[in-house]
Amino acid sequence: MATDLHGQLNPTICRRMLIAHLIEQLPKPNNPALEEATGWPRRTVQDIIAKGLPGHGTQVDFIQQGVRNNDGYYELRDWGSFDRDWVREHLPVICKVLNVALDGGD
Repeated sequence: MATDLHGQLNPTICRRMLIAHLIEQLPKPNNPALEEATGWPRRTVQDIIAKGLPGHGTQVDFIQQGVRNNDGYYELRDWGSFDRDWVREHLPVICKVLNVALDGGD
């Protein structure tokens, strides 16, 4: 089934699901941590969080820490239309679609 699913998944949606998963799983996920985990450019990560996720009802808050505007991390408040359990179950296929290898078993 995983092979069949691989050809059916939309990479744009997969990027959004992966970022939501990483925000929930990484300790204090910020842009550099998400960039490192995915290998994607800063702007791609920012666009997914600012524009892609809200389109699915996914709520992400930025928790400010420190003085500078970028001192802080993201927190996932609501998965929106994404099913957390489905994303976790199909994470290997999602990563394969995106050609992303996550470290640490995520």
